[in-house]
Parts: sequence; structure tokens; C-alpha cells
Amino acid sequence: MIKFIPLILFTVLTNFLSQIMLKKGMTSIEKFDVSLSGVIGSGLNIIFNPYVFFGLVMMVISMGSHLVVLSRVEISFAYPFLGLSFVLITAYGYFMLGESVNAWRILGVLLICSGVALVAKSA
Repeated sequence: MIKFIPLILFTVLTNFLSQIMLKKGMTSIEKFDVSLSGVIGSGLNIIFNPYVFFGLVMMVISMGSHLVVLSRVEISFAYPFLGLSFVLITAYGYFMLGESVNAWRILGVLLICSGVALVAKSA
């Protein structure tokens, strides 16, 4: 299982990148009402936004690599690594987007890292 950690980390990285691109794309379009008519009215702006488009492409790549991982590794080993996406996204939000990260979020990130380390050590 250890030999698949690079592929698992690729899945985590592509998942992280997809979320960052989707966030960039959705914050770059004009605000819309969260209703059916609001979403339909902004649909073309969303669909044709390059960040949203490539974020979705990256998400498909991430899901494809995750499917490969699941075909070769026990799910109880592979799935906890996806938690690292939360760690990366929290760090990105804090350092790049200026989002506030309180002690509870930091504790949560540390718990995720500890859990992933324990799972990785179990192989």
C-alpha cells in the first residue's frame, strides 16, 4: 500500500487545485441570487468562466486518480488521506486569501494530520 502513496497524494493535490480554481472562478463572477432563476441567469457566466471550467476538469482528473487508487488499495487506508485536502485548503485560505483561522480550525487541521500519519504508519 505504501507504494501507492504518491498516487494518493496526486489525488489530494488535484482535489485541492480543483477547489482553489472553483473558488477563484466563483468569486470572479458577479454575485447572483441563490435561487433557480438566479443560477440559470448566471449559468453562462459560470459555465464559461475559465477557472470554473478548469476546476471541473481538475476535479475529474482527481476523481479518476482516486478510482485508480480505490482499485488497488484498501479504502480504509486511502480515504483518510483525502483529509489532507482540508489541510491544504485551510492553509491556502489563510495565507493567500486572508481568511481567518481560529484555534478550533488549527486544532482540526492538527487532528487531521495526526490521523493521516497514523493511517500511513499502519501500512
